[in-house]
Amino acid sequence: MNRDNTVAIVNPKAANRKWPRRKRLRRYIRKHLQGQLIHTRSQKKYTHDILKNLDESIEYVIAVGGDGTVAEVIQGIVRSERSKDITFGIIPYGSGNAICYTLGIPKNIRKSIKHLKKENTKEIDLIDIEGQTGVFASIGAAAQIVYYKLQRKIPGLLGHLWAARTMAFIKRKHLDIEMFDGVDDKGNHFETKKFQIKALDCIVNKTKHFGYSWRIAPKAEIDDGYLDISFFQMPGIIFILGFAWIYSGFFHGFRRHYKAKRIIVMGKDLFVQYNGELFGKKNKVDIKVLPKALRIITKKKNRSG
Repeated sequence: MNRDNTVAIVNPKAANRKWPRRKRLRRYIRKHLQGQLIHTRSQKKYTHDILKNLDESIEYVIAVGGDGTVAEVIQGIVRSERSKDITFGIIPYGSGNAICYTLGIPKNIRKSIKHLKKENTKEIDLIDIEGQTGVFASIGAAAQIVYYKLQRKIPGLLGHLWAARTMAFIKRKHLDIEMFDGVDDKGNHFETKKFQIKALDCIVNKTKHFGYSWRIAPKAEIDDGYLDISFFQMPGIIFILGFAWIYSGFFHGFRRHYKAKRIIVMGKDLFVQYNGELFGKKNKVDIKVLPKALRIITKKKNRSG
């Protein structure tokens, strides 16, 4: 990794505009991170255009930001059709850094830059959700909370917690589920599985963590070739009361859980989000795994999930 073959994409609005406020930390990154730094201007199309038009000499792309920035950069790399040529790295600089927790990437800026220079890499799977690319997604209440948060425009964790109080009033949805090439929670393999379920949320992960580094999917593996799928069937009020247990991973054994390479979810006016970004309302959502789609710098070689 050197200045000639590396580009770092910086989101200046990440973590409540930490980049312009933290002058000393900003100087440290500019001094010690190899490569050209480009601001995203907080526009997805701008980020995607940068990555699409990268010079062929660029071999390393580094995202400086949180899960939203990481998702934008990953999607840009995939759309550029150069994911096999690019090695991706992360400097966690946002409010939520779920993928970093899963991969063992240090949240400390200085330590994360040091580990980037060691260049320990692995190939990870990604999720394709209706043409968008990410590492975690949800259909239902969690996405609806993101919608409420955006309505009030309260940033960061505070805004999320404020919006989450409405969880008690969110009704469970009737969902038609179809899954392909998977394994149920008893270890039985299936080619196709169809069923109906009344659920508060459907969580689809490649990472063990979700949102603000909550351990929502303890059985997810970043490189096993499967989507990790679980359903929350309890009422919203029970979800709120069990919040600490759910997001620490202890509640996982009480959820309906599957592994599959593709899932189709159908229902009426379903809120959908990926990597913490609101995707909107859908009546049908098609999600599939993209195996070994990205080479990423991790803390250690051969670390699984």
